Amino acid sequence: MHADFWQGRWARNDIGFHLDQVHPGLRRHWPRLKKLQEGATVLVPLCGKSLDLAWLAGEGFRVLGVELSQKAVETFFAEQQLEAEISQVGPFKVYRSGTLEIRCGDIFALGADDVSACQGIYDRAALIALPPLMRQRYAAHLSAILPAGCQQLLVTLDYEQAQMDGPPFAVGDAEVMALYAAEWQVERLEAKEVLATNPRMRERGLQRLEEHFHRLQRHA
Repeated sequence: MHADFWQGRWARNDIGFHLDQVHPGLRRHWPRLKKLQEGATVLVPLCGKSLDLAWLAGEGFRVLGVELSQKAVETFFAEQQLEAEISQVGPFKVYRSGTLEIRCGDIFALGADDVSACQGIYDRAALIALPPLMRQRYAAHLSAILPAGCQQLLVTLDYEQAQMDGPPFAVGDAEVMALYAAEWQVERLEAKEVLATNPRMRERGLQRLEEHFHRLQRHA
């Protein structure tokens, strides 16, 4: 799961993880994040060219995406027909249009100053994109840099890991608790069987696939 792995996926357009619609679970569960006011900044890690970015911006939030692939970032702005202002902020090449900003670079280079205004996080495809040791590093990094009170909508997949190699990786409720419970209040919102609507996953050998939604709140 090093940088060249994801750069290669984007170069080959091997992006089965990308949805060609706004994630229904985002529409369904985002209102469960309490007291997240219009104009609040929302972090979207490993955002790709997700249509969820535009949806969040359309709901009145300031959106801060972080993405390793420059191709993904440029494709997002082109497909959304947005002209981006481009600048350099530390190690990141920054693309900005209105209330939408994507920083192209390594999520682990993101510091507390970069996310000091973040009140929300939307993680649909970041945690489950990472193998176990990187998941631990990623969760610890978010916990170290994000401000107290920050809320997160976390989407994970749960299946028998032995039946399929990731990514996406299986991340069950017990692992979510192990990764986050020390620094975040964790509440599972929904567990939904989704294998029937994911034929690619059936073809890869899965016999069960659940999508889980969690609301997390960073302790004060």
